[in-house]
Amino acid sequence: MTRKRIPYGLKQLERDFGPLTFAELLTSHRQGEELSQVELAKILGISRQNLCDYEKGRKIPSPKKAAEMADTLGFGATTFVQLVLQDLLRRDGLNFEVDVNKSTKKRTTDERGHRERG
Repeated sequence: MTRKRIPYGLKQLERDFGPLTFAELLTSHRQGEELSQVELAKILGISRQNLCDYEKGRKIPSPKKAAEMADTLGFGATTFVQLVLQDLLRRDGLNFEVDVNKSTKKRTTDERGHRERG
């Protein structure tokens, strides 16, 4: 007997358990891997205090830093970046929903250093 695989992603998690935050994602990953804050901070190349601040939601990393963290941990950046952006909006009291998709277009720079889409 084969079972039909039902996609279960971020939207389904949030529907069933409420909004996921970057802090919860990072903490869950660390605990699931049975790492201490010191160990994960070393892997990510940040201080233990910064990691603690991220896990407690006192600080929110930049989208670029979130993407770097995802890459370091072997994850795609989409969810990490989406959660960071959503957390920033929630923090500022803005009722928007973020949906992030990785662009397939390559960015290039012209001779003046301005970015242009290629």
